[in-house]
Amino acid sequence: MNDLDSTRLWQRFDLLEQSLCLRANRGCHYPGVRRFFTVVSRLGDGAFWYLLMLAFAVSGEDGATVAAQMAITGLVALAVYRQLKHRLVRERPYISHAAIQLGTAPLDRYSFPSGHTLHAVAFTLVATAHVPELWFILGPFALLVAASRVVLGLHYPSDVLAGALIGAALAGVCLSVAPA
Repeated sequence: MNDLDSTRLWQRFDLLEQSLCLRANRGCHYPGVRRFFTVVSRLGDGAFWYLLMLAFAVSGEDGATVAAQMAITGLVALAVYRQLKHRLVRERPYISHAAIQLGTAPLDRYSFPSGHTLHAVAFTLVATAHVPELWFILGPFALLVAASRVVLGLHYPSDVLAGALIGAALAGVCLSVAPA
């Protein structure tokens, strides 16, 4: 593949991703949808996960282990996420594309990878490795967090996918070091 073919391929990918963002972002035109995804996104900022860790920590010795694993995974995830975000400096969709409406205030300027999704996937996988019954709550919540980031114009689908893959990898490493 020569440089021209490679450039064309990336241009097609960018157009596809912009189109997906525009479709998902239509939800921001409906106040109820925008509010719902804003609440989900804000819970994904950390509040939901911190409460879950606290609930594990106070539930007994095994719960304290789960909370510690989640906290360590979260700290490693934060370090990885910050390094990538500040090195790759991909502008958020609402900045790059005027047709994409901002649904809620961003935490920072750059979009790649989605830290919300990275943490949601990592925390979900660590928690459900210990308590599989939580999958029915945490799985859908993690999916909603990921969707919220695209609907609100804050991330491209590839940002969310990359965040999910990195979060899964970090959870896998954490669980292999200290199995459930």
